Amino acid sequence: MKIVMMGTGTFAEPTFAALIAGGENVVGLVTQPDRETGRRTGASRQVGEGMATIAAAHGIPVIQPANLNSPEGLAELQALAPDLVVVAAYGQILKPDVIATPSLGMINVHASLLPKYRGAAPVAYAIWKGETQSGVTIIRITPGLDSGAMLAQESLKIQPHETAGELETRLAPLGAKLCLNVVQQLKIGPVTGTSQDATLVTKAPKLTKEMGEIDWTKSTDEVACHIRAMQPWPTAYTFFHRRGKEPMRVMICDTVPFPMRSVPDAPPGTIFTDDKFPKSFFVRCGQDRSVLEILALQPAGKKRQTTSEFLRGYPIQDGYRFGPEVA
Repeated sequence: MKIVMMGTGTFAEPTFAALIAGGENVVGLVTQPDRETGRRTGASRQVGEGMATIAAAHGIPVIQPANLNSPEGLAELQALAPDLVVVAAYGQILKPDVIATPSLGMINVHASLLPKYRGAAPVAYAIWKGETQSGVTIIRITPGLDSGAMLAQESLKIQPHETAGELETRLAPLGAKLCLNVVQQLKIGPVTGTSQDATLVTKAPKLTKEMGEIDWTKSTDEVACHIRAMQPWPTAYTFFHRRGKEPMRVMICDTVPFPMRSVPDAPPGTIFTDDKFPKSFFVRCGQDRSVLEILALQPAGKKRQTTSEFLRGYPIQDGYRFGPEVA
């Protein structure tokens, strides 16, 4: 069986490595051009060793079309004459002509418990929406977005303070294991799989920079989940408002919900300190009157700081708050 791997970034790397280590006949790699691998500003995919680097180390041909669906991109894939294409975080919607190229079809390593979180950012959305479980599903690729039959699925527990990047790192080897199992089954014969329940479908569209802005009117738990979900990209941000100064953009890097008996009667986003915790500060969140302890943050143009480091440069005063740039 001739296999072509198709993917980009650290989520795809363990699957590619597992196929090679398992002795599979990997005849080519399709990966995004270097500008799409996470090295440029604004890219959301984490980068590790590099898919092309892994391929070069094993003498595997690499193609990097800007658009695989173009006639030129399709011709490059067809020239590899694959029986099966394995896809993991490739980053392009594939058209029917591309999907029809391998004789045994295409399978996708998708980082969610489908039918939940179809789309480009399933890991981030699982954390953002407060899920306690995530996982990987191996599906057949069809023209519909992540709608193909499920060939394998396995779940794992989301850790309480885990970011999207950290969860993706744990999901990647799970995806590799499941994918290798499915490939072995396909070598024996057809694998039917299970249809997805259309009534349970939720979407996880591509993240944008604007999605990182924090809404302090949400509950403490919702804000904390949002901040974790936005890492490593686009990162959660807000604006620091001080009397007599322009709002300052601040990235919120690490937080924890904090149980406090007496919460100030103030609007969401209000910043306050507590004499019992001199190296910390807290933010009033939404209607549940809960608070969020800030553990690390990054003022615009500066390096990431601990809370105590931030407080040395910006001592908190009454009336200071986080919120939108324009109130």
